[in-house]
Amino acid sequence: MGISRILIANRGEIALRIHRAAHEMGIETVAVHSTADADAMHVRLADQAVCIGPPAAADSYLNIANIISAAECAQCDAIHPGYGFLSENAKFAEIVEAHDIAWIGPKPEHIRTMGDKVAAKQTAGALGLPLVPGSEGAVSDYDEARKIARDIGYPVIIKAASGGGGRGMKVCQAEDQLETLMQQAGSEAKAAFGDATVYIEKYLGNPRHIEFQVFGDGKGNAIHLGERDCSLQRRHQKVLEEAPSPVITSEDRHRMGEICAQAMRDMSYRGAGTIEFLWENGEFYFIEMNTRLQVEHPVTEAITGVDLVREQIRIAEGRPLSVKQEDLEFRGHAIECRINAEDPFTFAPSPGRVNYYHAAGGLHVRVDSGLYAGYSVPPYYDSMIAKLIVYGRTREGCIMRLRRALEEMVIEGVKTNIPLHQELVRQDDVLNGDYSIKWLEEWLAKREG
Repeated sequence: MGISRILIANRGEIALRIHRAAHEMGIETVAVHSTADADAMHVRLADQAVCIGPPAAADSYLNIANIISAAECAQCDAIHPGYGFLSENAKFAEIVEAHDIAWIGPKPEHIRTMGDKVAAKQTAGALGLPLVPGSEGAVSDYDEARKIARDIGYPVIIKAASGGGGRGMKVCQAEDQLETLMQQAGSEAKAAFGDATVYIEKYLGNPRHIEFQVFGDGKGNAIHLGERDCSLQRRHQKVLEEAPSPVITSEDRHRMGEICAQAMRDMSYRGAGTIEFLWENGEFYFIEMNTRLQVEHPVTEAITGVDLVREQIRIAEGRPLSVKQEDLEFRGHAIECRINAEDPFTFAPSPGRVNYYHAAGGLHVRVDSGLYAGYSVPPYYDSMIAKLIVYGRTREGCIMRLRRALEEMVIEGVKTNIPLHQELVRQDDVLNGDYSIKWLEEWLAKREG
């Protein structure tokens, strides 16, 4: 089935990214937008644009009925959800397919399974992925929780089965805290996600966040495209990502990548996916799988030469993977900086009018952004306004190019976190690749102190 017109059910840089890939394939695009995004770049560039509601995401980008109506009115034969919003909503995927519109994403049953962290962990274990020691499923009984915690050893972490972003997560150092923290985690999870279910895992002291990009054709064929290191985080939100990881050997990359790819073959997984691990002392521990394209996908594209959005569209058309595992080569190094409209050190959001914008350029420098001079950054959505992706033949060369690119990039009228990135790429630990998921918050605390 050839796709001729795609509705892009998203906004910002990812909507623009999808539009560009589609147009390069000769496919028309339809942008949907809230009233706040009427002047957005992807709306200006798309072949058609449809307003689907007021600024609040619940009334626009999360409004399934309005999105489906827009797709039918514009005679779209496919919908690409991007990331965030409805990208991991299995019900939305089912509704799209029920309307005979191609869903550019995984099978709804896989979205549903991997979206439930307890079910995802059970599935991952059955597929042979290494797990963090912990409960086999949800834990509601305190006595059961106490036994599990004693078996795996303190500290443990109590996590919400639904949702993410650090909500519904509590680290428990000793048994006398367990019951209270279970109740707190359950209450937070109920308030944030409507589900009070929690589970328990061993708490890893100083791990890195390593994720593997996978791709399947839905017919039992799958590949991996190497790993990304996303350990530089603040409040469980990624700030800077790189590929390959400075600490993963080629042997471990091949071994773990093949384990991930085989798991996807066994699932008959379709489309793009990311399997996320904590890594500590040479060991990988599965934490979750994201059944969508990731924000940080460009670093994988840089070191493999594979256009992941194009590949998503091809798979949705029922075509085979365009690359075989044995043909993939990992070359050089890539780093992505997430550029946010926020104070670089207090992280307070900074929406408003962009008075001047100059994107960094030059060899192997890529900027994914819908910014332009005169654009107003709305206050209603995520603060990320651009992604700066830099490639180099070596990690050292990549960092030097990134420093230069950060100096060139100018965004005036709103505050951005560019100064934060400029400091980060001069820190010895970052230069040496010697950091964990705790490093950035600890560094920020020292800097403020």
